[in-house]
Amino acid sequence: MNGSSNINSGEGGMEREPCTDIYFHRSVEVLTKEGINPVVTAEISATALPDDWAVFCGLDDVITLLEGRPVSMDAVPEGTAFYPGEPVMRISGRYCDFAALETSVLGYLCHASGIATAAAWIRHSSGDRPVYSFGSRRQHPAISTMIERAAWIGGVDGVSNTCAPEGIPLVGTMPHAFVMCHRDAAAAWRAFNRYAPADVPRVMLCDTFSDEKEESLRAAEIGCEAVRLDTPRSRRGDMRSILEEVRWELDARGYRDVKIFLSGGLTREEIIAYRDIVDAFGVGGAIANAPVIDFSMDLVEIDGEMCAKRGKRCGVKEVYSCGPGKHLVLPAHEPPPPGAVNLMERFVDGGTVLRRSPYVEARGRVQEHLLTLR
Repeated sequence: MNGSSNINSGEGGMEREPCTDIYFHRSVEVLTKEGINPVVTAEISATALPDDWAVFCGLDDVITLLEGRPVSMDAVPEGTAFYPGEPVMRISGRYCDFAALETSVLGYLCHASGIATAAAWIRHSSGDRPVYSFGSRRQHPAISTMIERAAWIGGVDGVSNTCAPEGIPLVGTMPHAFVMCHRDAAAAWRAFNRYAPADVPRVMLCDTFSDEKEESLRAAEIGCEAVRLDTPRSRRGDMRSILEEVRWELDARGYRDVKIFLSGGLTREEIIAYRDIVDAFGVGGAIANAPVIDFSMDLVEIDGEMCAKRGKRCGVKEVYSCGPGKHLVLPAHEPPPPGAVNLMERFVDGGTVLRRSPYVEARGRVQEHLLTLR
């Protein structure tokens, strides 16, 4: 179970009602007194996205939330790339049985999908350069597991936070504070080289006290696989020039095999600008602080009759894949064109979980999508 699910538990892990907006409780109270509780179908979709496409994420938490409740849920599989206006999930049941769950359902999907989407776009932008998630410190530690899981699904090559789900590679070597605890940078690198586990890459942080070029050469002389530059933005100046200078000096002095690892507030645009000279990127806020996907949940059917509020399309819908990057949304009662594949699958049936959503499978779907963009 994803660590973010604990928002629906009280102190000591005791279960309580899911966090929700108060107007749902008030609505259910009034409907109950009126004896109104229709069978409805609600769809979740996003009218607009930060980019051309987004990655659906957070499904496993919703499965956990709906387990044992008298509702059914269909969704596109986690890790599916989707487009504006497409339903990614639908929940069916009596309205009062799941009305108060809307806040949590949307919270799970909006946040995780935003992080997975940002990671996928950055993974796409980096070309063949590895990308690592370094941004969980930019969010509350209670959701670190969700952040790293979503980033991994989105395509990063490793994550830094130890709360990541088991099986996701942990990466990271040293902070500036470690270097500063020694008499000089060289002493820190030697100590790390001597005592760090053998399977930890020898990546030396090279901008703590001196010029990046100077420290990179000293680290290369001691022996390292890569130098990491994490120069504060306020001191960078022309970062491209710094990178070119470091690369030139390393190559000129026979250290062509020493790679350059860049981190520190990187944006997608900077990754594109430096990917020809940088060998790997550590990305923080651009992934962890990604804009959420603005999903909404809307009723599309009540007691078997199609309905919709203003600005929404009535009726239950299916989403079909018609080839790479081509989706088609049709009313559920209309037959799809030949060769179209229905993306919607049932995950919860009357409160019974039919299947979970392994992050390994979700990551694979993102990777398949990114391959179509090359």
